[in-house]
Amino acid sequence: MTEEIKSLSEEIEETTVETIEETTEKKDDKLKLDFGKERKLKKGTKVKESWQYNVFRVFNLILMTIICILTLYPFLYLVAQSFSSEAAIIKGQVTIFPVGFNFTTYKSVITKGEFLGYYKNTILYAVFGTFFSVLFSAMLAYPLSKPQLRLNKFFVPFIIFTMYFGGGLIPNYILMTSLGLRNTIFSFVLPGLIGTYYVLLMKSFFSSFPHELEEAGEIDGLSKYGVFFRIVLPNSKPIIATMVLFYMAGYWSNWFNAFLYLEDRSKWPVAYHLRQIIIGAATSADPGAASLENMQIASNIKSCSMVLMAVPIICVYPFIQKYFVQGMMLGGVKG
Repeated sequence: MTEEIKSLSEEIEETTVETIEETTEKKDDKLKLDFGKERKLKKGTKVKESWQYNVFRVFNLILMTIICILTLYPFLYLVAQSFSSEAAIIKGQVTIFPVGFNFTTYKSVITKGEFLGYYKNTILYAVFGTFFSVLFSAMLAYPLSKPQLRLNKFFVPFIIFTMYFGGGLIPNYILMTSLGLRNTIFSFVLPGLIGTYYVLLMKSFFSSFPHELEEAGEIDGLSKYGVFFRIVLPNSKPIIATMVLFYMAGYWSNWFNAFLYLEDRSKWPVAYHLRQIIIGAATSADPGAASLENMQIASNIKSCSMVLMAVPIICVYPFIQKYFVQGMMLGGVKG
């Protein structure tokens, strides 16, 4: 009797285990089947877009296409004009493709004079000025972003005041002369060393910087300068790249400071040199007195000069484009 009960209980256990395993397998298969159906539904399902949304997409596409054309056309026209012949430019036959293709103006601009030397001066001024402008602007904006500093309520309005009121041209000229900085690189860089608008952008960016990172640096034994140079600046690439682009573009195209302070011709930047070429070509553009080459140069010297000035900045922009929009958004919206 006891043996029969044991065998019966064993059969019941085996049957129960088999039933549970079969049930589990069926549930798993069902789940896999349901999951597969869901995936097929998700892949095959198309969300029906409203006609209003389709109209918006078409309108947006047309609008952005028009904006791109309007933005690119002037530059393409300048490039085409710089390579076109003098007769085609006078007749107005140039659009976005060169007519009477030639290199006369480029050869004249690059080979005559000390064009490469002026380009080296511009690179020196742009790199030197951009480095110190970004550094000093960051050093000014960082403490202004700290609300616990009491004097910020005085300094911020004082700095904003300089956006609308300045000393003027004559006081700046007298200042540079009295300091003995005329005809030096400092007279070219110092007048625009710190831009008020750029300082405010950097201040807004630093206001959103995580305070926990600064505290962690102080706990590790860093001073305020150590926190700024080793933690804040390395983690502020978006706004730093944005400021580099703005300051470099300003120094690269600046000719007025050279006109005021640089008497030595060998220290001219390329922008001022090209301006002198434009003025010289305009004065010698009389068809009765000028040669055929001078007439060709006078007809498209402005286009050639603008292309030569714009190309380096255009080449730099793609490398910092990914930081540019992010830096403008974070620096301009927050704070």
